[in-house]
Amino acid sequence: MGPTAAGKSTLAMRLARQIGGEIVSVDSAAIYRGMDIGTDKPSAEDREAVLHHLLDINDPGEIPTVAQYQQAGRECVDDILNRGRVPLLVGGSGLYFRAIVDPLEFPPTDAAVRSRLEAEAYEFGGSEMFRRLESLDPEAAGRMHPANVRRTIRALEVIDITGRPFSSYRTGWDEHEAVYDLRAAGLTLSLEDLSERIDARVDALVARGWVEEVRALKEAGVTLSTTSAQALGYAQILDYLNGRLTLDQAVEETKLRTRQFARRQLRWFRADPRIKWFEDPDAAAAYLTNGEVDKQVDD
Repeated sequence: MGPTAAGKSTLAMRLARQIGGEIVSVDSAAIYRGMDIGTDKPSAEDREAVLHHLLDINDPGEIPTVAQYQQAGRECVDDILNRGRVPLLVGGSGLYFRAIVDPLEFPPTDAAVRSRLEAEAYEFGGSEMFRRLESLDPEAAGRMHPANVRRTIRALEVIDITGRPFSSYRTGWDEHEAVYDLRAAGLTLSLEDLSERIDARVDALVARGWVEEVRALKEAGVTLSTTSAQALGYAQILDYLNGRLTLDQAVEETKLRTRQFARRQLRWFRADPRIKWFEDPDAAAAYLTNGEVDKQVDD
């Protein structure tokens, strides 16, 4: 695990070769087909050398749920284990990581129910919807801001579909007890070094043809969903192609957003006591293979 540009993929490829592993992508953007350069997916050569899973499983216009990813991820892990191989979960999505390894339950969605609730919020106002949530699920209401209409509607949607309080789905979130025999390492760098790597990575992706990739998606009539559009840089490059930003502005905004995202990733992963942190990839590899931990970074 760890922030973007920390060197996770390079270490994972080396480890997979050493221990007979297969890589399970824990990346909320790499699931989308056609979004290859901007998400820095492994090369064709790397995919041929080591089996990779959970890449290219959704179209960019789709809105997959975490529950769907959870099911697919656990099926991958179980299949790899049943074949006597070692599953290596590699990526920067803390939510996707926990979805696979922890006994978390994700509530269902229903577009029709959500549309009806959105219409009611438009007619009666967000305050009325929040009051409705307070009466149905005061615990959930107490955990969110009254002005957050989107989350209020989501909570009411779950109550409508399942008949259960939205808050009941929090079971397990405050615990870190994996359903697998798990060993987790986090790669990190100083914020200064990480920022430099992020900037260099964005420049390298643009040089590899990131703008042309987004242009091809646009010309093919591909409309990004609300989830795929959150993949770093894609919205900014689309703004450039649509004349709302210069290329330099799009690149600089992408770098800024990526640095901000890396800090959020670190905060999320640091809250998981199972992850041991390293700046040295060799030390991380030794830990993951039950070796020495001399170079572990202090929490």
